Amino acid sequence: MNRFLITGGAGFIGSNFVRYILNKYPDYQVVVYDKLTYAGRLENLQDVADHPRYSFIRGDICDARLVDKVIQEHRIDAVVNFAAETHVDRSILNPGSFIQTDVYGTYVLLEAVRRFGIERYVQVGTDEVYGSCPEGSFSEADRLSPSSPYSASKAGADLLALSYFVTWGLPVVVTRSSNNFGPFQYPEKLIPLFITNAIDGQPLPLYGDGLNVRDWLYVLDNCEALDLVLHRGQMGEIYNIGTGGGRTNLEVTELILRTLNRPRSLIQFVKDRPGHDRRYSLDCSKIRSLGWRPRYEFETALEETIRWYQGNQEWWRKIKSGEFRRYYEKQYGSALTDREGI
Repeated sequence: MNRFLITGGAGFIGSNFVRYILNKYPDYQVVVYDKLTYAGRLENLQDVADHPRYSFIRGDICDARLVDKVIQEHRIDAVVNFAAETHVDRSILNPGSFIQTDVYGTYVLLEAVRRFGIERYVQVGTDEVYGSCPEGSFSEADRLSPSSPYSASKAGADLLALSYFVTWGLPVVVTRSSNNFGPFQYPEKLIPLFITNAIDGQPLPLYGDGLNVRDWLYVLDNCEALDLVLHRGQMGEIYNIGTGGGRTNLEVTELILRTLNRPRSLIQFVKDRPGHDRRYSLDCSKIRSLGWRPRYEFETALEETIRWYQGNQEWWRKIKSGEFRRYYEKQYGSALTDREGI
């Protein structure tokens, strides 16, 4: 098993995983398959563009003919599916595209896995499928209670993948990770949005009272966990991936401001979004039993992430000057965009 199809590999987590695999395994071939929607960007893979074991194909996972062609021509052994619409706010504005990509696209990939005898299929999921966790932590056996079209579409994809294991014995493994952060994350998500806004002295639009709790997972820790599940995970199983810690959005926001030496007055509380889960928490004992532990402390990883956005301003300024600005104004209102920078 050394020829990998990584769908959605030009996105945030996908591109970090591509880089991780190429660096770790000297005999692995990686084919990235990505539609290049707004969050999938070839710039995320620019440093490996000429790598002899990397190739890129632009395509939609809903395109069954192209998926089949790529798998056949590249003699793919394993598929890791990152391809998805992933942002809760956008799913509230346009739920149809989430159902199409996240559910139907997963179906297309699973059918291809079934036809061509792929050795392993990893469905990359999210902890948001469990819904809000008032106390304790969710295990893989807990019922799903998604709160948004995004999390519902991801829950549907997980269940569809697991049904292919039960019905046809497909070599499926599902992961559900907590909130990722790190380099190359599109600046619609909380941490990169607040870092880049703070760099420019712009308001940081914080939903509600800012006390929603998230378990923040550095993307390289997630890559290591995905690698472990890919190679040693048990077929038909689900693996939660998280640190076991939790911080409020307000705490994270204040830490970003302190690190960048920006005033707390930049925090601007805005109307909460519909169906905003209050708290996430995962029981990750199953993946820990495989030997995985997060390597990065949150504060250290956040500092590294802040330095990355400081040092790669051309990457995110191009994003925030175009389509992102129109989305940002629609989501938060023009009152937050009346200064230069957004």
